[in-house]
Amino acid sequence: MDIKQLTYFLGIAEEGNITKAAEKLHIAQPHLSNQLKLLEDELGVKLVERSTRKIQLTNAGEMLMHRAKQVLELMDRTIKELKDFNEGLQGTLSIGAISSAGDILLPNWIYNFHQQYPGINFHIRECHTHEILELLNNGVIEIGIIRTPLNSELYDSILLPNETMIAATNRNLFWKNNRKYIDMKDLANKPLLIHRRYEKMIVEACQQSGFEPRILGKIDDTRTILLWAHTGMGVAIVPKDWIGLISSTNLKYVEIKEPSLITRTAVVWKKSHYLSSAAKHFLENCKLLVGSD
Repeated sequence: MDIKQLTYFLGIAEEGNITKAAEKLHIAQPHLSNQLKLLEDELGVKLVERSTRKIQLTNAGEMLMHRAKQVLELMDRTIKELKDFNEGLQGTLSIGAISSAGDILLPNWIYNFHQQYPGINFHIRECHTHEILELLNNGVIEIGIIRTPLNSELYDSILLPNETMIAATNRNLFWKNNRKYIDMKDLANKPLLIHRRYEKMIVEACQQSGFEPRILGKIDDTRTILLWAHTGMGVAIVPKDWIGLISSTNLKYVEIKEPSLITRTAVVWKKSHYLSSAAKHFLENCKLLVGSD
């Protein structure tokens, strides 16, 4: 299996049709069909289910499509990194960021960096912490911005200040007065909306306060949690820096007085892993900006 075969297979997977893929790749359809068969024979697995109109990827095909994208992106980034040696600080810096960081932190950081290094372009992926770490491990991105905890044996990091957790709810429900703080016990019997990453922390804090939480929704998307709270469906328990992720005048934010409900954002990169000149300079800028906050 080589790069050309991966490119061919990815074209077939994305088009869902061998004829259309052959046209896009500018090769003959019989040659592309033969390359697919050779790849299946070499790997010893069936990658697609063929029909007269559209192909369907098998489970093995789905996995190969996912890996092929990463391999081709890694190859492209490697070529750009090698050009660093001859062209100076140019190319593309790939960063993965959780949505709150992508909205709140990155715009300012990238603006400052761009002022110093205008030759650098950016490829930003907004996804969950688990996905960001997978992309780091596979070399698809160089830098990730995630939520702690993290494995300090695998990753180096720049830690941002601690963030307390807040309760976000429709201002017409639950706490109608001007309270700025609530206790955990105030959340008893309330329908809670939580991010799956913080489930263990929140459940333990509720149990320590003497009640089992009523979790209405465990949601992986940050904005969706706040949008559900906006409708009045329940109380979202989220990090304080999520304030402002959605524009809503109906949301009321109240800080939770509970020392155990602490989270932290971290800028991470793989230990003992090659970093481009652009990534090194970006991390130096991050250290300066975090230190000045």
